[in-house]
Amino acid sequence: MRVRLRGINSKRKRLADGSFKTYYWAWKGGPPLRGEPGSPEFIASYNEAVAQRVAPPRGILLSLLQQYQASEDFRLLADSTRRSYIPLIARIEKAFGDFPLSALTDRRTRGIFLEWRDKVAAVSGRRQADYAWTVLSRVLSWSLNRGLIGSNPCEHGGRLYRGGARVDKIWTATDEATFLERAPSHLHLALLLALWTGQRQGDLLRLPWSAYDGSHIRLRQRKGGARVVIPVGAPLKAALDSTSKRSTIILTNSDGKPWTSDGFRASWRKACKRAGIADLTFHDLRGTAVTRLAICGCTEAEIATITGHSLRSVRAILDTHYLSRDPALAESAIRKLERGTKAPD
Repeated sequence: MRVRLRGINSKRKRLADGSFKTYYWAWKGGPPLRGEPGSPEFIASYNEAVAQRVAPPRGILLSLLQQYQASEDFRLLADSTRRSYIPLIARIEKAFGDFPLSALTDRRTRGIFLEWRDKVAAVSGRRQADYAWTVLSRVLSWSLNRGLIGSNPCEHGGRLYRGGARVDKIWTATDEATFLERAPSHLHLALLLALWTGQRQGDLLRLPWSAYDGSHIRLRQRKGGARVVIPVGAPLKAALDSTSKRSTIILTNSDGKPWTSDGFRASWRKACKRAGIADLTFHDLRGTAVTRLAICGCTEAEIATITGHSLRSVRAILDTHYLSRDPALAESAIRKLERGTKAPD
């Protein structure tokens, strides 16, 4: 019976006497194998190497990286998030796989990790460096919560990347009307859902018809797990009630099939280009929803109840990103001041 062993790596070398010999390793960079291929000695050494490889490491950061990737927390992440985490975890493993867990409580460790982030920024950019730092911090936070380590030296590391503030990136009523006039009709409902619910693209693409009861939309957000119950405004209700149910999922492409994330992003970009809407993204609709609710006089708590943001996040959006330059807010403020100010006798 012939046994096929996977991952065998070999190299043919010339010996001092001019003859050639082939050397074998269990895999590239793995331990050398004894005997000739197919011999009992060769198979035994291969099995020993595999057993050593699959044995979970102890006392080093690699063990945490492996346990996290095997955890339910990792499995419950969105598919796109897991795909983006994997190469970053591999990068962390390459840099710190053999880093001793006992050193995580050493005050110097934070400096070592920050120095690594700076190097990543120099090679791959600040945004990628921040993302790598976030993944490392998340793995360590997961490990800390489970008592596997005594400290997370990556907490509150700040950010290197300062771009991307969407101060002026608000969908105006004109932008909305232009999109609805010029974009394909199968994308109209996506726009209205985003503006009237303030939900993320991923949650809206997965939203089933069963989540809509005719007056409210109920969903559990994939990121953070927040449960939200959203009263459906009249314009959105009209759009939902007039939409044919071609799938169990509300948002579908022109063929009546649920969108993939990549497919939706590509179609959305093309639709915006066709409509002449530049420098605005689908993600900006979430901030626009928060802005519109605030301009209408909604409290931070009311906004958070609808969008699923934390109060802190709502405050950060209103204070830092969107409202600081929105002229409608100033108009609203003056109208309120006028109504609240009595004219002198």
